[in-house]
Amino acid sequence: MKWSKLVTNFSIGCKPVFIPAVGLLLSLLILTLLVPNGMAQFFSSSLASVTQNFGWMIILAVALFLIGLLVIAFSPWGQIPLGPDQTVAKYPFWIWLAMIFSAGYGIALLFFGVAEPVMHYLNPPNLDIDANQLAQQAMQIAYFHWGFHIWAIYGLVGLSLAYFSYRHKLPLALRSCFYPLIGQRINGPIGHSIDVIAILATTLGLATTLGLSVSQINAGLNSIWPSIPLATPVQISIILVLTMLAMLSVAAGLDKGIKRLSVINMSLAIVLLITVAIAGPTLIILERFIENTGLYLSGLVARTFNLQAYSSSDWLGNWTLFIFAWTIAWAPFVGLFIAKISQGRTLREFVFGVLLVPVSFTFLWFSVFGDTSLFLIEQQGSTHLAEQVQQDYSLALFALFAELQLGIWISILAMLLIMTFFITSADSGALVLASLSSGGDLETALWQRLFWAGLLGAIASGLLLAGGLGALQTASILSAVPFTLVMLLMLVALFKALQAEQQRHTILHETSPNYDAMSWKARLKALNKPTSKQQLDQFFDQTLIPIVNQVVASMQQQGWQIKMTLDPQKTQLELRVEFDDNAQSPFIYGVVKRQLTDNSMSVYHADVYLNSGPQAIDLYGWDQESIAEDIIKHFEAYLAFQQQSKLNLPWQT
Repeated sequence: MKWSKLVTNFSIGCKPVFIPAVGLLLSLLILTLLVPNGMAQFFSSSLASVTQNFGWMIILAVALFLIGLLVIAFSPWGQIPLGPDQTVAKYPFWIWLAMIFSAGYGIALLFFGVAEPVMHYLNPPNLDIDANQLAQQAMQIAYFHWGFHIWAIYGLVGLSLAYFSYRHKLPLALRSCFYPLIGQRINGPIGHSIDVIAILATTLGLATTLGLSVSQINAGLNSIWPSIPLATPVQISIILVLTMLAMLSVAAGLDKGIKRLSVINMSLAIVLLITVAIAGPTLIILERFIENTGLYLSGLVARTFNLQAYSSSDWLGNWTLFIFAWTIAWAPFVGLFIAKISQGRTLREFVFGVLLVPVSFTFLWFSVFGDTSLFLIEQQGSTHLAEQVQQDYSLALFALFAELQLGIWISILAMLLIMTFFITSADSGALVLASLSSGGDLETALWQRLFWAGLLGAIASGLLLAGGLGALQTASILSAVPFTLVMLLMLVALFKALQAEQQRHTILHETSPNYDAMSWKARLKALNKPTSKQQLDQFFDQTLIPIVNQVVASMQQQGWQIKMTLDPQKTQLELRVEFDDNAQSPFIYGVVKRQLTDNSMSVYHADVYLNSGPQAIDLYGWDQESIAEDIIKHFEAYLAFQQQSKLNLPWQT
């Protein structure tokens, strides 16, 4: 199969993915609406079964994701860029970090920032701990649940997508990450099944997020206007309104919709954080932030592998498994976003950027909201706050505002933030789901994005009818089990591809002839770069094109399937050698004209590129013999790698 056909197969992959995924989701929705009590019972029994039989697998898998990313970052692989060798990062470093910082955050921090530390304090998993250490233990658990492991999940999916898409020019789809394992079969039923599983996990994960957000909005409205009850019909009405707003955002497009709302999100979140930090015990917050961070790092390994194997409790399923599974279900969504903004970064930059920056902000957020809440309960005896959290997690944030006497305005601000998070999650989620169901095509039709935005709202409503928070929690865990297996295979495929990359580098280095490709006269001439396009055109016409034609003619005489193409404007020349073996990609040696401007002065290059991207070679000034030797040198290295490599990947040039 030719490489162009591989890409074409992705572009027409909508029906094999879209129809099964939508069919399964609609079946779930219809069953939930027709027999809500039966589905609620099904969710309850399924949660117990999954926790008992697959809890260990999810915990172990997340640990492996983190270990795998750290191995990549600290190994020589860390220097590999996400793109061709000479790729320049698409975004400046600090802007890129800021975008990562906002990628995986939404309702989670607002919903659990107060509720989780308080619940771990009131109902600790370790009952033998000293009463004076309950608050510290509660914060350590919250740190563990929202620390490196969460972002290792996002990071693995994002890194795999970015690596295979930008480095090896595969479509930006989950199935691309499995090319090292199944090859061209990513275009068949196996590849379709991978994308279907990703869509199911993403949809249920997003529906869980939307369901949690509307329950918290309902709690905020109730705190301001007690006449508005905490009830499922109210929450479904909120979903209907916000889904309509999300669809308007979808229709507005990426820049006018998601981009503007994301700026609003970050601004409101920072205002909320600073306000609570100032109103709370500021000095204590800072002290506990530093101490808890140190304790988290020192106890990371022990907590990672703690499965409560010697105790009988549903605590693990209610907390650790739910949060990890929820994150796994979110991983295709967040990972795809991170992949889109990370072109040009090295693997090491990617791993450290994804792990360090968001985790640091997470710890600060939990210190401000969690430690403030624990201080009020422990030191000032705030029984009202504890009772509200125990009654309903969604009441926690607004109960804290009431204890701090911040006024109605802060509750309104928080509800606005939750609403914008809902809209941006539904909008960007619809974009990602439309892309996944279209084989990785990011330029999807508007009707597809609107359809997915509406379906997300409908499924969130259905899950609320089938059991509220418990059904949402179970749906995330159930959807995460198969995708956990997918991610484990993704990690294996990534390591296999990186090993092939290392092998390629070694072989190319060992097989490169030991000669100076340019004569000293040519090297001296090449130092004087052309300052006009006419000079470069003359080099193409009189030197480059004639010698490439000679190489092509000589190779054709020896039976190679080779041809040279030149675009009509004569700005790009490409030599391509095809092979009868469909699994082997063609050898490509291209030269492109490039203008560089510095301080109002322009110079022109004749830059070389191969399958792997630009090679930092400017041919201008080379004589014909040196150019021919360079072409043959790279072709020899290509053949040597193909003969010795066991992986037979499509980018081995």
